Amino acid sequence: MEEPPQNDLNTMTHEKDDPLQSTSPQISVSEFSCHCCYDILVNPTTLNCGHSFCRHCLALWWASSKKTECPECREKWEGFPKVNILLRDAIEKLFPDAIRMRYEDIQHNNDIVQSLAAFQKYGNDQVPLAPNTGRVNPQRGGGFFSGVLTALTGVAVVLLVYHWSSRESEHDLLVHKAVAKWTAEEVVLWLEQLGPWATLYRDRFLAERVNGRLLLTLTEEEFSRAPYTIENSSHRRAILLELERVKALGVKPPQNLWEYKAVNPGRSLFLLYALKSSPRLGLLYLYLFDYTDTFLPFIHTICPLQEDSSGEDTITRLLDLREPTWKQWREFLVKYSLLPYQLIAEFAWDWLEVHYWTSRFLIVNAMLLSVLELFSFWRIWSRSELKTVPQRMWSHFWKVSTQGLFVAMFWPLIPQFVCNCLFYWALYFNPIINIDLVVKEVRRLETQVL
Repeated sequence: MEEPPQNDLNTMTHEKDDPLQSTSPQISVSEFSCHCCYDILVNPTTLNCGHSFCRHCLALWWASSKKTECPECREKWEGFPKVNILLRDAIEKLFPDAIRMRYEDIQHNNDIVQSLAAFQKYGNDQVPLAPNTGRVNPQRGGGFFSGVLTALTGVAVVLLVYHWSSRESEHDLLVHKAVAKWTAEEVVLWLEQLGPWATLYRDRFLAERVNGRLLLTLTEEEFSRAPYTIENSSHRRAILLELERVKALGVKPPQNLWEYKAVNPGRSLFLLYALKSSPRLGLLYLYLFDYTDTFLPFIHTICPLQEDSSGEDTITRLLDLREPTWKQWREFLVKYSLLPYQLIAEFAWDWLEVHYWTSRFLIVNAMLLSVLELFSFWRIWSRSELKTVPQRMWSHFWKVSTQGLFVAMFWPLIPQFVCNCLFYWALYFNPIINIDLVVKEVRRLETQVL
């Protein structure tokens, strides 16, 4: 029997040792063809349904149909499709010449280049849900975090109910009731809200049964001698200053968040949403339309003069109606331009003793919104879209102005109960929602880095 040649024996032995090598010549280009262009796959992109297409073919399909679904089976894809790196590398190694020719054709086709750019921009604008990551590890940003948000939301609902039942009527009463009709207990409540120092004189006012009518007749000289004996001149000045405002308005002016909401429900709700989505426009609104009552106390609280900040408490600075100095304006404008949410956090910090939980919610929310704003600027910078900033600012200004005008027109028709629900939702629930947004932004950054 004739023995096979030595070369054939070597070939047979090599095929037995490496079975993949023996089958590689049998692989043809048609087995790696795109079902859109029926040519070899270039940057193959695999959808959730399992079908793979050239990335530029998928971009052309999306640009023409504006549908996020598979061109073959019409199943909607989740998230933003990514290139199948393993399949791409395998095709480029098997058919390098065919891939190189296809790349050259694609680069010279303007329609394809534009479609790919638009498709990638669409993907960058999407908030990624990270579907592939979620399928592999559903606990990451999925069920566990959603459960935490649900638990925090339940706690917030309980706090809302408690707050409504215990504090709402107490603060609404004085800002809506004429001062001449105040009882002695209500006068003491008004006095205590001037600051912690006012508790020193609480018993003296109660012993004299000072009601609203008697309060309106008291002078600085009477305050300085018995039975009131307010020896501290700063305390007398603060009481007299607030008493003048009470006489001018006929009711107690709002001195905290809840009283301000009771007097200005629409404006307070507008400020909450404006400070969240556009803090600079919100502060500009205060400067233009609520300068004396809100903006002056705000700037004196967050940018106090160094010589005054040590000897004055928050209430005293809140009642300061002097024009800000140039030094205060300079500090305010720097923070206004660079860190607007820090202004809100600093203001809330000074009210920790008065609004224990609310101030903490505001501070946390300000921190979260600062992080989200930094992510927005980073996204614009990384995409080289700085030229679009003026257009974005104008469209944002137009959007906020239109929404504000719409709310102002229909506000008289909105029931007070709906206003309260929206107010407390913006105050307590938005921080919980912003936690989720920050986590998504961090995950998007991790995806881009990888």
